Amino acid sequence: MPDTMKTKTVLITGATGYIGRRLTHRLLETSALNVRVLVRNKNKVQVSIVDLVEITEGSTFDKKSLAAAVAGVDTAFYLIHSMGVADDYRNLDRVSAENFRDACIHAGVRRIIYLGGLGVKESASEHLLSRIETGEILSAKPGQIETIWLRAGVIIGSGSSSFEIIRNLCQKLPAMITPRWVRSHTQPIGVGDVLSYLQTSIDLSHKGNLVVDIGCEELSFQQMMQQAAEVMALKRYLFPVPVLPPRLSSYWLILFTPIPYKLASALVEGLKSETVLQNDNAALLYPAIRPLLFKQTVAAAMAELEHNQVLSRWCDSSNQQACDIKDFDNPAGAVFRDVRIISFEKGEHQEDVFQSACAVGGPNGWFKYNLLWRIRGIIDKLMGGYGLNRGRRLNQELRIGDALDFWKVADIKPGKRLLLYAQMKLPGQAWLEFDVQSDQLVQTAHFLPRGVLGRLYWYLVMPLHHFVFNDLARTVVSSSKKSDR
Repeated sequence: MPDTMKTKTVLITGATGYIGRRLTHRLLETSALNVRVLVRNKNKVQVSIVDLVEITEGSTFDKKSLAAAVAGVDTAFYLIHSMGVADDYRNLDRVSAENFRDACIHAGVRRIIYLGGLGVKESASEHLLSRIETGEILSAKPGQIETIWLRAGVIIGSGSSSFEIIRNLCQKLPAMITPRWVRSHTQPIGVGDVLSYLQTSIDLSHKGNLVVDIGCEELSFQQMMQQAAEVMALKRYLFPVPVLPPRLSSYWLILFTPIPYKLASALVEGLKSETVLQNDNAALLYPAIRPLLFKQTVAAAMAELEHNQVLSRWCDSSNQQACDIKDFDNPAGAVFRDVRIISFEKGEHQEDVFQSACAVGGPNGWFKYNLLWRIRGIIDKLMGGYGLNRGRRLNQELRIGDALDFWKVADIKPGKRLLLYAQMKLPGQAWLEFDVQSDQLVQTAHFLPRGVLGRLYWYLVMPLHHFVFNDLARTVVSSSKKSDR
């Protein structure tokens, strides 16, 4: 249980997302605060911090759970948005922000801290407009609650969507034909500096509402790519052309980076507008924070990758159906199943087999028929899905909510069960389950079809399943035996 001597309680929403995970760890490590998190599924909170935080399960759309989350809170962080959950995400963002602000006022919360995006309304993309509107709603009642609205542009850190795009393009393409708006300017910022601004805002001596633009030096996107390549000891050439349609740019991104089409198109749309600081409040009110230069942020992100220290990734909380993992951890309703049972010597290899199952995917690949998996990933990318490019956060470790290529970890029971939920484009829902028993591995592919097309899909891929899933199960077991020896 949290230390009872900690008197000030802070609430973190979006605590299993990219920024939220890191902020939670930062506050636990460096402050004497009682940290409470609002999450949709408590199982997604890391095991290492479960006993160090207060966990409230619910959402900003459930007023009852929201009231419980903000009760007794001094400062509340708003780190959520609805892009990707539905076409009317702007309306959902408005409702969510209004619910949160009003609940905080009713509970007597002193301050809301919100992380939004740099930009101005006149030139903002639809996604950025939604972030701006959220900030305006949270700040709309200054007489009843104060709001610190931090605005950041491109956030650079291991696992951030912007860094993943830059890293993948630099490493995969020695030369790039780019739209001319790669010359648009922004002011990137390292994720560590973002966390410092968020943390300092808790006790910032300031009354009333405040808008703080944060970032390091002003750079064009072309300069960012070239500087990142230099950090990686690469030489890359960019050739801006007058006409390159946004749709084509989006497909270019999804083929060479882990980003799915919907997110890629939103990012491409946002790149057309310059996003530079509109005020100097960061320098005036946070003088102790000196943001790292862009090259330094890239070097820090690369170091985390190389040392297998990635705490969170952009796809941790996808704001899509599978984000509420608890609703997808039981494939009992599946109509079709493909079961593979591989025996091994009783009692000797159970833990090794489980660890071997947890190591599949990402840079470790999918064994003998890896090419077929990759082709399926390319098809998924072209259909607007994630494909295999997302990889995995760490090479060996998995946690509930982690992305694993085009799967999402839906359930883990150490030494016993690993359940993956498919986020690929399918006419239905699919799971891949590894049930490790004392003397055998039971690997099951579950499928719940959607209509006639779903059933037709299952029968069409059955011949491939015979080879792919049989090889997967056998190799998981054989790999564990090699590891044991």
